Amino acid sequence: MRLIQPAAAVLLLAPALAGCDRQTQVEAPPRATDIAPSPTQKSLIAVPINADITPLKAQLERAVPRILWTINRREKACVAPQRVKVFGKRVKVTPAIACTIVGQVTRGPLRFRGEGNEIVIDVPLNARINARDVGGVLKGETATGSALAHARIRIDLAPDWRMQGKAQIRYGWTKAPGIDFLGKRITFTDEADAKLAPVIRDVEREVNREIGKINIRNQAADIWRQSFTVLELNRENPPVWMRVTPQRILYGGYRLNGQKLNLNLGIEGITETFVAGRPAAAKPTPLPKLARQIPRPHLDIRVPVIADYAQLQPVIDRALAKRATRPFVLPKLGAMMVKFGKSTVYGAPGGRIAVGADVEARLEARTGEPTRGRIWLTALPVNAPGSAEVRFTEIDINGDTDGVGGDLMILLGRSEGFAPLIADALTQNFARDLKELEGKIKRAVDQRREGAFVIRTRIEGFEIGEIKAYGNGLYLPARLTGGASVDYRPKR
Repeated sequence: MRLIQPAAAVLLLAPALAGCDRQTQVEAPPRATDIAPSPTQKSLIAVPINADITPLKAQLERAVPRILWTINRREKACVAPQRVKVFGKRVKVTPAIACTIVGQVTRGPLRFRGEGNEIVIDVPLNARINARDVGGVLKGETATGSALAHARIRIDLAPDWRMQGKAQIRYGWTKAPGIDFLGKRITFTDEADAKLAPVIRDVEREVNREIGKINIRNQAADIWRQSFTVLELNRENPPVWMRVTPQRILYGGYRLNGQKLNLNLGIEGITETFVAGRPAAAKPTPLPKLARQIPRPHLDIRVPVIADYAQLQPVIDRALAKRATRPFVLPKLGAMMVKFGKSTVYGAPGGRIAVGADVEARLEARTGEPTRGRIWLTALPVNAPGSAEVRFTEIDINGDTDGVGGDLMILLGRSEGFAPLIADALTQNFARDLKELEGKIKRAVDQRREGAFVIRTRIEGFEIGEIKAYGNGLYLPARLTGGASVDYRPKR
């Protein structure tokens, strides 16, 4: 069955009949004018934003000095005094030799990595120390050492979309910061602590300043504005569109992936489904404040499967033409041959469908002119919960019973060969239509690009609703549920 423009139809078959021999004109059932509303529901689409932290790393490389601190101090005993044992006693034969320890501690290239919601910067430390003026005996000795410090940065996104950062530097030495030199352990722990304090303040200041330069707001505003959009769910037979109207944007934290800061964002909004004509997109609103809430993406698509009444009319005509090849047997009146003209089908009030058929009937036992008139029938469409098969019940034949012609038409309409025949002809199974539509939508929205967005969806659930008749067709709602994410990838 072909799907048509969104509107759920009311199947109303209001029967009325008229006998032309009495010039009685039966009034047709009123036409329904209601139109099914476009399905509306809420969805939450994951919209991760990736912020490049390469500029932050480059700026910190410039801000953190290569030479972190220097050592320049006089040691009174670089070489311990030499002693010998004389008459059982140890006697000093050479004095302690003084020297000057000169050196510096430098850092290597910063290494960025992520641990949960922290950015970790590993700072390799290297020390090079010389001993000078060693008692005029040695011109100099050189020793090296190494250590590792960690700067942990935790960032935050304020409700006004400003990025904020807080840096803390902790020591993670590979071994205690010191050097064994000429038999003596020369340490620079005290110097490290004293010299590193202002460096930490500088790093924290630079981190806050550079993180503040990461412009999330502009990117989010661009995504928010473009999210007021209309997406094509199915290209044809029938065209199906989904209009997205964002309402708020949720923030559930971030993770570091290489040099990318992945912000967990989700846009919650109204999704409306339209069949046939493409709707106009809603007018974008300003970017709202950030709502702190972990986004739990879910996609809710309501798609109407609609049968136009014009599709039902030829089905009814074929069934009546086939039945007209055999006589109708009416109680007490006998056999009657009937010819049917072109039927009329439309929606009537009360969720019913109206079917009218021109009739030319002649009792085999009578002679003379045939009785001509019109029979009107009304019926109510129903389906079992979750079933795509639609049946028609509460069939009613109404009309003017005044006169032989009118009575004859009513008897014909209420006969076993007419009303049940119409009900059977109208019985529809939408299962194939729904399966085809589900497949089309899955293929259409699986992965596609819309402007700056790459949209990925997964359909996990499929539900069938209750059939309902409206003025412009039979409406069988279907619901597709799953998840969706949108990657923001502007074309360069």
